[in-house]
Amino acid sequence: MTSAELSVDCLIVGAGPVGLFGAYYAGVRGLSTAVLDSLPEPGGQITAMYPEKAIFDVAGFPAIRGRELVTNLVEQAAPFSPNYVLDEQAVGLERGGDPGAFVITTSTGRRIRSRSVVVTGGIGTFTPRPLPTGEELLGHGVVHFVPKPQEYEGLDVVIVGGGDSAVDWALLLEPIAKSVTLVHRRAAFRAHPHSVEIMNTSAIEVITNAQVTAVLGDPVTAVEVDVEGDKTVISCDRLVAALGFIANLGPLLDWGLDIVQKRHLVVDTTLATSVPGVYAAGDICEYPGKVRLIATGFGEVATAVNNAVKFMDPHASVFPGHLSDYAPPGAIGSPGSPGSPGSPGSPGTPTTAEAGLA
Repeated sequence: MTSAELSVDCLIVGAGPVGLFGAYYAGVRGLSTAVLDSLPEPGGQITAMYPEKAIFDVAGFPAIRGRELVTNLVEQAAPFSPNYVLDEQAVGLERGGDPGAFVITTSTGRRIRSRSVVVTGGIGTFTPRPLPTGEELLGHGVVHFVPKPQEYEGLDVVIVGGGDSAVDWALLLEPIAKSVTLVHRRAAFRAHPHSVEIMNTSAIEVITNAQVTAVLGDPVTAVEVDVEGDKTVISCDRLVAALGFIANLGPLLDWGLDIVQKRHLVVDTTLATSVPGVYAAGDICEYPGKVRLIATGFGEVATAVNNAVKFMDPHASVFPGHLSDYAPPGAIGSPGSPGSPGSPGSPGTPTTAEAGLA
């Protein structure tokens, strides 16, 4: 095996929150694991787009910032030493002679041999929709993402768009920037109504039925905004183009999987795709009643990984057992830690016979 090759039990395609949790669960089940992602850092869309955004629907956390969630997930999987293959896109899928023997090639030519594959690629690769004007100033005051809000302190910011990204970034930057102006071509917003309500009561200047018709300066110093035929110039140090993204499953379309709308992988109740040994979880998968939430994805990837174990070893149980039994040594509640149920003589510690080891 060359240095460009890996051999693992489970390859997870996608290093977003769902994929990172999958790496933890694969480790719990004793699988060697690789996590592959086209982005240079773990975290997927959250790291790329919303690292400072508060997330409110993760169980046990009234609120947690995206960056903190990703850090926690990486830390959770760390005791099991998953191999991260970042800044490389999954390209080809070859099926070996044995069931579950796959070779996945990446955009760099790396070959990863794996007995199972779990695809957690979210929306696939995503490309920002360009501005009708000013896109040539990308990096010179025009941006598509706001990964470091603190860099906007004291700046005049103009955001273009009406979806969740646009409104979320406007709310995030409002207490930091000198001024925030949101320009949207319609009167109605696609963003969550509660977020729009908060925005409308904030200091953010909202200009609807409008569009940016010119970007002035290099780097950007101002923008021209057309409001139903009336043009005005607004000071602008940063122009955030939040017009949405073009999603593409790319090479996954050629993997022989059952795909709907060229966006979602069809799975059954075990989260198995139409190719035995390949599973999918998170936003990328589709089944009747599917709800696309991070909370849903966490449960799906646990189901997928545990069923992948059963696929690789028909004698194995899908149920992983009680997760307290898998806590890293020394952790609170781990077997053998003082006072834990797993330590000798502690209340609730099963006997050999009770544990099924007699």
